[in-house]
Parts: sequence; structure tokens; C-alpha cells
Amino acid sequence: MSRVKGDIASINIIDSQMEVGRWMELLRHKSPETYQHCVRVALLAELMGTALKYDNRQLSELMQGCFLHDLGKILVPQEIISKTAPLSAEEWTIMRLHPQLGAELLENHGGVDDAIIRLVHSHHERWDGRGYPQGLAGLQIPLNARICAVIDAFDCMISVRPYRRRMSVEEAKDELIKHSGKQFDSEMVQLFLKVFIKFPEMYLQ
Repeated sequence: MSRVKGDIASINIIDSQMEVGRWMELLRHKSPETYQHCVRVALLAELMGTALKYDNRQLSELMQGCFLHDLGKILVPQEIISKTAPLSAEEWTIMRLHPQLGAELLENHGGVDDAIIRLVHSHHERWDGRGYPQGLAGLQIPLNARICAVIDAFDCMISVRPYRRRMSVEEAKDELIKHSGKQFDSEMVQLFLKVFIKFPEMYLQ
């Protein structure tokens, strides 16, 4: 998937002329790793939406939301975004603001579908109600946010991070299963494992 090399316009996620597109360009310059993570999450979301038989509008909302899920990190201090060691408790408190910050940016901008904003706001909620920012649980969490949570975690686990070992695909799948019904929606985990049949080429780039 050569399209995963930074040209987000090639997968028709968002109009590059929009202010939101410019914000994502800021994220790309601030943290290329985070930006590429957002691209991969959006591409994997396409597999999930297709498996759920989403129509074009629903699929677009899911993919756009997944692409924008870390938008709020443009407002997180650079020293936290770029830190190569584990974050302190205080730094984690700041980092955990990014879903709310991203949702507020989109709300204030106007013209962004509510479904996209809800995904951005809720992608760190947990099935067991121990997530953030609202502590939503189970079906209170929007479906697209539950989908994003699974993909987001999977991509983070199998990606290179300076402060921990990169997991293998099988190890990451085992972690999803382990936390199914606690951190993640069990049905979305099972669907992801079904659609993620082989190691996508984008992870070999």
C-alpha cells in the first residue's frame, strides 16, 4: 500500500483545503509517527466498515473519524508527544485530554458530522466503563468509537515505540482477546480478527 506514505488525499479521507486538513498537516509535522498511525487506523477501519456492510456515508464517517481520532494531539505539548521514555502521571493526565481537545476543535470548526466528532471524543472509552473522558460503558460508547478503539490499540501494539518492544501480530491479537469484554467490545474484536486475515503490506513499509 504505497498510498500510506503521507498523501492522505489518495484515500479520499478529507479535503486538503479544509481547515481540518490543515490541522492534520500540523500533526504530520509535529509527529509523523502519529500521523501515519492515523492513516493506518483509517485504512483498517475501511475493512471493518465493509464487513459491517456500511453504506458509503457510514463508511466515510468511520474512516474520517479514525483518521482524525488523534487530532487533539496538536494541542499537546511537543515535549510530551516526542518523549522517548514512559510518560509520568502528570504527563499522562495531559495526554488523556486529546480526545476532548480534538472533539472541541471539530465542534468549533463547524460542518463536521456529529458521528465523526463522537468517535474522536470517545475512542478511549472502555467497554467496562474505566476509560476516558466520560467513563462511558458498553453500548453507551458509539459503535464507531468501539471500532476505532480496537484498531487504534492493535496498530499501537505492532508499531515501533521508543519505550517498549514492538509486538508481533499474533501477540497483539492475543492482547485484544485478553482484554475483550473489558477494554474492548467483544464483537468488534472478533470481527477485527476475522477481517484482518493477513499482515497488511502497509506494516512492511
